Amino acid sequence: MLFENMSMAVQSIRANKMRSFLTMLGIIIGIGAVIAIVSIGDTMRFMVSDLYKNVGTTLAYVYIWPEDGEEMRQGDYFNLDEIDRIKEVFPDDIVYVDSNASVASDAIYGHKKEKYNFEGIDYNYPDVKNINIIYGRNLNESDIKARKKNVVLEAKGAKELFGMENAVGKTFRTTVYGETSYFNVVGIYKLDLTPIEEMMMGTSKTKSGFIPYTLLTWPNDAVYNIRLYAREGTDMDQLEIKVQSYVAKAKNRNKNEITFRSAASEMKSLDGVMGGLSLAVGGIAAISLLVGGIGIMNIMLVSVTERTREIGIRKALGAKTADVLVQFLTESAILSAFGGILGIAAGAGLVMLGGTLLGLQVVIKAEVILVAVGFSALVGVFFGIYPASKAASADPIDALRYE
Repeated sequence: MLFENMSMAVQSIRANKMRSFLTMLGIIIGIGAVIAIVSIGDTMRFMVSDLYKNVGTTLAYVYIWPEDGEEMRQGDYFNLDEIDRIKEVFPDDIVYVDSNASVASDAIYGHKKEKYNFEGIDYNYPDVKNINIIYGRNLNESDIKARKKNVVLEAKGAKELFGMENAVGKTFRTTVYGETSYFNVVGIYKLDLTPIEEMMMGTSKTKSGFIPYTLLTWPNDAVYNIRLYAREGTDMDQLEIKVQSYVAKAKNRNKNEITFRSAASEMKSLDGVMGGLSLAVGGIAAISLLVGGIGIMNIMLVSVTERTREIGIRKALGAKTADVLVQFLTESAILSAFGGILGIAAGAGLVMLGGTLLGLQVVIKAEVILVAVGFSALVGVFFGIYPASKAASADPIDALRYE
């Protein structure tokens, strides 16, 4: 009986192709918009997650922020001994600590000059963030402790400055904190960027490089904040409490004056905002489903009126009220489901096309598609109940007399 009703429903839809398509248009637009918006939101959340994964989810920054607008004291800055002390106090939780210092400066080689951002790192930085060395070596412990003016450059920047990627052994002139010196290139690395990092960098002409962080502690070996990486699996909330307590005691500050800003908390907060925004915009787009459902109700009422005589004949031949009800509900559900399928194709196709053009990996979840199809069919059933009930309750004698 079900297959018979489905066959009749399909025949009815095919008999009025244009009218059926226009009826489905609201569902197509609604489902397509919901699929596209949810998928774009999931794609952006995946890209942000990928970005933080590349940066390091155990990354955190620690600095002092005085209360009530109080001025920073000289003792609020961290020196190299205090950075080393933090490594010793939290050996089981923290695997890397440095000054989080960097400097923007021009690198000069002969008549060539390139803008660079030199980031200060410790020798074990590659343990927490991969540096893809293609020529030479990373900075070593001797470079850091002796404050050697050695540098590891990014390959493209090295080629633009020296005319070759393998510039190991070359020297260039640059200025750091007012002091102009010659730096020796000890390594070249390849910069591997995620799609979102490439978008954020855009057409920036600033090149990148790594130098010993001990060269970037000014004045008097003091730094404003500390960058640390916790061991994988560390409870960042617990670590925040322990680090705040230790620094507050060491610096004679209140605990709430010690800022501990972790990538994990930022990622969680940003993911929540993006998820909520995606849900809100998706909900707004879903309003078009209501419009589409009203369109289905309207066309089904027209269909009931057009087929009044058919209903009378079916009832006269023994069809029960439930049979007529199921027939029209089936037709309404199929009409809506077809619209949902076309809407999914449109929404998913649009997102995939955009991803291809932008070179991004898109995220389209199967559960979202299944929910969309089911919801579109449910819309058809819900808005088809009244027309189907009207058809089922028709008096067969009056129906047979209808012209």
